[in-house]
Formats: sequence, structure tokens, C-alpha cells
Amino acid sequence: MRLTLLLLAALPLSGCTHVFFKPTRHIHADPAAEGRRYEAIKFASADGTPLTGMFFPPEGKPKGTVVHFHGNGQNMTAHYPYAAWLADEGYNVFTFDYRGYGASGGRPSLAGAVADGRAALEQALLLPGAEPGRMIIFGQSLGGALAVAAAGESGFKPAALVLEGTFYSYRQVAAAVLRSHRLTWPASWLPYLLVSGRHSPSAHIARLHCPKIFLHAVGDGTVPFAQGRRLYDAAPGPKEFWEVPAGHIEAFTAFHAAYAPRLLAFLDAALKQ
Repeated sequence: MRLTLLLLAALPLSGCTHVFFKPTRHIHADPAAEGRRYEAIKFASADGTPLTGMFFPPEGKPKGTVVHFHGNGQNMTAHYPYAAWLADEGYNVFTFDYRGYGASGGRPSLAGAVADGRAALEQALLLPGAEPGRMIIFGQSLGGALAVAAAGESGFKPAALVLEGTFYSYRQVAAAVLRSHRLTWPASWLPYLLVSGRHSPSAHIARLHCPKIFLHAVGDGTVPFAQGRRLYDAAPGPKEFWEVPAGHIEAFTAFHAAYAPRLLAFLDAALKQ
């Protein structure tokens, strides 16, 4: 019994499954303190749950609008730097907190977070200068999985999709993490019984035909590299896969100089189509 309980407790070790949301409520950083202009946006999910987002406007007319889906830990005040830099490059940037995170209401749940993602995509269309044909989705880790489900289930058609450190299936990523630990390896079959397959990226990625980038670190210790490759393989073209040297979602922070120019070129090309 003790071993069984230990194995069950190990299921969320990936930090990126629907059973492991790690929200915080406090402010981790204030963009205004670093001189970054932004606006707090209040909106609601389909069931009325109050949500909060941050809008970072560019100088002048936006090239496009980036909707950022952050990862499973903390809240948007810890994650906004991953995307806010795109405002300096001429893009609207909208990041938001799922229910149970930051100043958003409610309690975390997978179905709720996907619904919140759909609401965020709708809200982003109301931002100044936003145009339906120039919407870009940027999802990181769990946020990438939520973004794929939100777009796929709603029929939202982005101009481009950027996924970093995202997995193919909740069940498979949980099983992969269990297999990576000697103690939990014998229970690697449990996610196929205990983890829901609903809202997985695997069920929706084939519906998204816009230009796509998949970024993944070869030695990613949070979401196995093979999961990122499998998601890429399942996606229709046009698509690109960019290997990142290290980390989990570090392409536009630790490796900004290498990957930011490539992303900007990709977005310019996608918006010209």
C-alpha cells in the first residue's frame, strides 16, 4: 500500500499534467517597476469565472497580436518576460492567468483552463489594433497544451502557432516521467488508467494548419524531448522544429540572442501569407 501511494503521488512529477497545477496568488514582479508599459485586463470565462490578463502594447500600429499561454507554475507576473519582449518588436502581447492563478477567480482544473484559454483568445481580438487574420498563439509547457486544445476545440484559426516545451499527451508525458525514475518505473502504466486523455494536444494539433514552430530542449528535464518531437510529427505543415541547447522553456531568455531573431523572421513571414 505504501508503495502504491508513493507511485500515485509521483504522477504529477512532470509539472505539466492536468493533475498538477501549481498556482500562486502573489505578485512575483511588476512590469512597471522595470519601465514596461502595460494594462491590466479584466474579462470572464464562459462560465462566468473572472479572469485577469496583462496587455503590453507596442509603439504605433501592431504588426500582429500575440496571445501568451504560460506554464503550470506561479502566475503571469512570473511568466510575462517570456513574451512581453515582443511588444518592443511591434506586437500586441496579451498574457493571462487561468482560473485559480494570480488575480483570476475560481479553482484550477483542466477543463476550466481550456475554457479560460478560449475566452482569452476572444478577449485578445478586442485589443487595440487586433485583427482576426493576424493573431499569434504562443504556448509554453502546459500552456502550449492548453493553447492547442483551446484553439482546436473552438475553431480559432491563428496566423501562427509557437509551442515551446510542450507535450503530445497528458497520459504519455506522465508515463514518461514515471519511467525516468527507478522507484516509479514499475508504475509507468498507471497514467493510462488514472490520467484523463481529454483536452490533450494529440486530439487537436491536426486541426491547426497555420505555420508552426515547435521548440524543445534535448535534455529537457520537465517534458521529455520525445514528447515534443511526437507532437511535431503529428502536426500538419507548414512547421519547423527547433532544438534548444538546454533548460525547459529558455529559448527566449537564456538563449534569446539565438532564437529571438529567428522567431521574428518566422512571424514576419507568417503574417505575409
